[in-house]
Amino acid sequence: MRRYSVFAIAREAMRYHQGWERAWRSPDPKAEYEVIVVGAGGHGLATAYYLAKNHGVKNVAVLEKGWLGGGNTGRNTTIIRSNYLQDPSVAIFEKARSLYEDLSQQLNFNIMFSPRGVLMLAQTEHELRAYRRAEHANRLQGIETEMVSTARVKELCPILETGGPRYPVLGGLWQARGGTARHDAVAWGYARAASDLGVDIIQQCEVTGIDTAGGRVRGVQTSRGAIRCKKLAIVVAGHSGVLAEMAGFRLPVESVALQALVSEPIKPVIDVVVMANTVHGYMSQSDKGELVIGGGADGFNNYTQRGSFQHIEETVSALVETFPIISRLKMLRQWGGIVDMTGDRSPIIGRTPVEGIFVNCGWGTGGFKAIPGSGWGMAATVAKGEPDALSGPFGLERFAEGRMIDESVAAAVAH
Repeated sequence: MRRYSVFAIAREAMRYHQGWERAWRSPDPKAEYEVIVVGAGGHGLATAYYLAKNHGVKNVAVLEKGWLGGGNTGRNTTIIRSNYLQDPSVAIFEKARSLYEDLSQQLNFNIMFSPRGVLMLAQTEHELRAYRRAEHANRLQGIETEMVSTARVKELCPILETGGPRYPVLGGLWQARGGTARHDAVAWGYARAASDLGVDIIQQCEVTGIDTAGGRVRGVQTSRGAIRCKKLAIVVAGHSGVLAEMAGFRLPVESVALQALVSEPIKPVIDVVVMANTVHGYMSQSDKGELVIGGGADGFNNYTQRGSFQHIEETVSALVETFPIISRLKMLRQWGGIVDMTGDRSPIIGRTPVEGIFVNCGWGTGGFKAIPGSGWGMAATVAKGEPDALSGPFGLERFAEGRMIDESVAAAVAH
């Protein structure tokens, strides 16, 4: 495909922008592929791209039942950080964060990466101790994070109320090289780059069944007919359990809705990402001026993408005490994403009981930040038939072995 550049913009401006080509191809599905990736979200598209780029596997189809990037990739709050606690988590999230830094150049598509810094507030003594522990762990892991004082928190985010009676700010964990990116652009960039390498991206193609024989995958049944494959990668977030059931096995995940909202646009008031985990709210400001606000996951299993007033009210009422300036703002829109949660709040990447089927799921509420690292590790696993060093610790077998990667309690936050 033609490269995007300032010269291309100037050229097209002279001819009224009539020469732009489609960002990615939309072919009809072929009868057979070497690899089928189910799910055209960020993780699935990144998997397909790195399969083609890193491993030369280009006979790949990405199947999407709806539209590209219409699931969790387009329904999140775009936070990017890597200051987790456990070594395997830090490795894959830092790989993703480092790839994000020059991803626009690699994909020739502006993903609007903004390394504005991520500030995690310590509003209880428990959080303060947990973040100090994380700081020490990150130092050993080579991750640049630091504990900051209440005064420094106020400098980084002046609109914060640090002396609130219910939620005082006792300090914070600061990762200066964290930030945000445009979620849609990440999906579009990977789609364009993968298509340019020969990957078929097929939208409006729902997988309705998985064909197996002799304990091995043979292909899939879709709303556009049967498609054979040698390997199948299931990368469908909250619907992972549904696809696994089609293949005849179960996954230790549960699906719940995670809700978020944006305010009406206002002038710039916050230039960092702030996470207040005691009240389970987090906030940043978009380039258009909207305050992007996220909350916690629902406490019950569901597959809704609509969100609920009760949960939004809980999140906003708590955040208003920490950010009094937002109390009179109007909500512009709200949404929900269907996230897949494991018991230890860490992902599953690897082989399944059916030969030739691989799964990438369980990212819970923190999947967006992991997209490049997830795709990198999943592509290596699918191409080689076995996990690489990055994805190896996240295999499905860890639940039978009792080898948990605890980011739920140990890190004090699962985002």
